[in-house]
Formats: sequence, C-alpha cells, structure tokens
Amino acid sequence: MANHLHKLPDTMQRWPSLSALLLGLIAACAFPPLHLWPLGLAALAGFVWLIHDAPTWRAALARGWLFGWAHLTLANNWIATAFTFQEEMPAALGWAAVPLLCVYLAVYPALAAVAAHLLARRAPLWAFGLVLAGAWIVTEWMRGWVFTGYPWPPLGLMLLGTWDAPGIARFLPWLGTYALSGLALLFGAIIANGIVRREHLVGWIGFAALLALFMVPPSDKGADSALAYTLVQPLIPQDEINDGSKFEEQFERITRLTAKGRDTSRLVLWPESAVPDYLEDGYPERYYLQMTARGDPVYARERIGKVIGAQSTLLTGVVNLDIGTKDDGVIGAVSARNSVLALNGAGAITGHYAKAHLVPYGEYLPMREILGPLGLARLVAGTIDYVPGPGPRTLDLGEHGKAGIQICYEIVFSGHVVDRKNRPDYIFNPSNDGWFGSWGPPQHLAQARMRAIEEGLPVLRSTTTGISAVIDANGVVRASIATGKAGALHGLVPAAKPPTWFAQWGHALTLGWAALLAALGLITPRLLARRLQHG
Repeated sequence: MANHLHKLPDTMQRWPSLSALLLGLIAACAFPPLHLWPLGLAALAGFVWLIHDAPTWRAALARGWLFGWAHLTLANNWIATAFTFQEEMPAALGWAAVPLLCVYLAVYPALAAVAAHLLARRAPLWAFGLVLAGAWIVTEWMRGWVFTGYPWPPLGLMLLGTWDAPGIARFLPWLGTYALSGLALLFGAIIANGIVRREHLVGWIGFAALLALFMVPPSDKGADSALAYTLVQPLIPQDEINDGSKFEEQFERITRLTAKGRDTSRLVLWPESAVPDYLEDGYPERYYLQMTARGDPVYARERIGKVIGAQSTLLTGVVNLDIGTKDDGVIGAVSARNSVLALNGAGAITGHYAKAHLVPYGEYLPMREILGPLGLARLVAGTIDYVPGPGPRTLDLGEHGKAGIQICYEIVFSGHVVDRKNRPDYIFNPSNDGWFGSWGPPQHLAQARMRAIEEGLPVLRSTTTGISAVIDANGVVRASIATGKAGALHGLVPAAKPPTWFAQWGHALTLGWAALLAALGLITPRLLARRLQHG
C-alpha cells in the first residue's frame, strides 16, 4: 500500500473505476472548445491521487486505462462526424469507431500509471506526481509515433490560453508539447498534495499565479516581416467537395476572394481541396476531362496565374496522381498524393510538397486485402490509396520566402513539422476541416498554435470552412475567419524568431525533461529523509 498522509475520499475509494472514468471525462472538458482548464487541473489532481492510492500494479494499470479511455474518447468525438460525409459505411459506425480507437490510445496513460506505481508507489504524493509526470511524457511521446502515431490531443493542450495570450504554453520553446503535458500532471499533483496537507492558502496562491499566466499576453508582441499575404477561406462545404457540378462555382468563389491585391507582390494561400483540377502534366486525358478546365492542365494553371496576379506566388492544396499500369493492364492512376503546389503568376509550378503523415482509414485503408472484402472503406472518396511523401520539406519561393508545409493534421505531430536542416520562414498549414464537427476545428487550431510557439515560427492556416488563422511565433492569433464563413485575410506575414530550444533539440529535450522529473521524484524524498535522520 502507498504511503499516504490522507486517504482518498470515501466515494473514490468505493468506486475507483467509476472515479477514473469521470475524472477522464472532466479532464477532456479542459480542451477546446470548452476551455474549462480549472476543472481539467482539478481532474488531474484526482487522477494523480487515484493512481497513488492504487493497491497493486494491476489496479494502477486499470485506473490509468479507464481515465485515458474516457478523456480521449470525449476529446476525439469529432471523428464520428467524419462518418456522416461518406456513403460506403453506416454513419452510426462513427460512434463505435471513436471508443474503439481509444481502447488502443488509452494504453499509453495506462502504461504511465503502472510505471509510476512500480517506481514510486511508496513515495510521498508530490514525489509520486513527479514520477508520473515523467512517465506520462514518455508514453505521450510514444503515442505520437508508434504505429505511425496519433498524438491528438496532448494533455498539455489544456494549458494553452486565449487567442491573444498563450497561457502556460508560453513555456513550450523550452519544454516541447509532451513535456508541457507532464507539467499539467505536475500541477495536478501539487493541487492534490495541497488538499492532502490541507494547505489551502498555498493552493489559492498557486491558482492565482496560474490564472495570471493564462491571462497575461506575451511581453514580446512579435514583429512582422516584409512579405505580404492573402489567405483565403472559400467556404466549400464538405458535401460539395467532390460534386463536379459545383467545381466551376467553387473556382469563381475563390477567384472573387483572391482578387484584392492582384497587382502587388504577395503570397496567396488557398486551402486543402481548393483546386479540383489536376495541374500536373502527363496524365491520361480522361482524368482532365472530369474537371473544370476540361482536358488542359496548362490552361488550368494559366488561369490560376491570372487570378493571383503576375507578381504573386500561390500555395494551394491539390491532389496529384501516380500513373502506372494497373492490375487489369490499363494505364491509369495507381496511387495519389495529397499535395501542395507552388505556382507563380505565369502558371508555372515552382514547388511541390506531398503529405507525409496520412490518415489511416481516411487517406488509405490499412490491410486493404483483408478489410476491403469485409465492407470497410476509406472515408475520403476514391478507390485508390494515397501514398506518403518524404517528410518535412522547405520550399524556397524566392522573394516570397521559405515555406514549410504541413497539410491538415500533420501539424499536430510535435517535432515533425520542420526541416531542421533548412529552417523555413513560416509554416503553411492548409486544411479541410469541414468534416471535423464542432470540437475538431478549435482543437486543430489550438495545436497549430502550439507548433508556432515551440518552433518559434508563424503558422498560416487556410481551411475550406474554418477556422482559418494567421498565428505569430508567440502563438497569438493575429487574424482569423470563423467557421462557416467565406472570407480573405490580408496583411504581412509575422516574423520568425531565432530557433528555440525545442527547434534545436527536438525530442531529445522532451526525454531529458522526462528523465529529470522522474529522477527528482525518486531521489529527492531519499535525500530529505537522510537530512532528517542526520538533522
């Protein structure tokens, strides 16, 4: 049994499994769009206390898993909405898919809980919290890459403040996202320890300090570069994305929004799924005939060049095809790439990026030979799978700067958004959030803000339906277009900062913080005990 100064409340002792589930649900309410971070930290306090009280490693494992399953299921509820925008599978399957996915995702909180129990079950509550925080950092980092990774959402997301003040996330340049999650758990442990010791005054002082950090904007307001931009949100609803009868109307809409500033030198930003035309040369003619600029990719590119203006560069989401001989001997598309193309005012392609982090069951069907005959399909329209690109790349656009590209949910992968050998001036994050429900877009934007802070780079988000935003290197949202509106933003791209600690060290810094916290939790109580013995 753990060494307690005070037992758990009777209700938590009597129903520890139910308590773990409820604490997980409450913790998820700290994420966008609810932002109830005081409740989230209180839930973490209960979670640390509950794991510390676990009588066996099996109990710690179960409580950690139940907490993780509940909080990840609620936080990822937006995934179920995606199933309503396809016809291959029952829409109701989405409400089963989310909790089933989280059966796996909850393994990582469970591993953190059992590791802390095995290492520090007899430690004081505050020291146990340090060890649990270190273990959580490691397991959340693992969740970001094991089996291609799914880090949405990191626990530290609850520490991100308002749009004009980054909150506790202001420490991301020195911590990184996963160490910030450990810090959130450490705050929970401090709260729990204060309750156990009945040091209420200390708790209120700590809460006031946290509130101040959440509300105070960064002292460095952030400068602007000399690069002008036009960022477009065309409002293309998800049910229109693949409707060929709407393609020309969509192009006219995005043309109108892009028109202002056509005679100036600027960077133009269009979202994922913005251009239905195939813009690369060399495809069989039947592919071009399906699109707006029928049969002529050269014409399609040139008319886009006229829209943006002779002095501009466009970054836009497109789909590119890989042409080869299919199984039936016909020459055609054997795979696709979710891409961003750079085009100049003459309609020439000047750069190309292919998405590296693809969405399982969204952009490709894992184990297609097995799952296909069972009736499972991709959520994205089409019969061929997307293939991944090589990873972060920087596109040199000359006078329009060096662009790092991260398409849609790639931006949530901390430490994998920048080519560290060729640091960009800004990150462009085109996305189609039209099937992300009401919880997905604000969480997506929040994680883009975290990337901006930890990398010290502005992030420019252009989405089909919202939320589009210009985020400076402090994580402050300089301008935005709300969900469900069409619009365009015009201004100067915020300036980049010098490389942060995290930009230089990546996840070596993450694991270093994990080791430090765990070591402090294991060593400090022993040092204090020795001092008391010899005091």
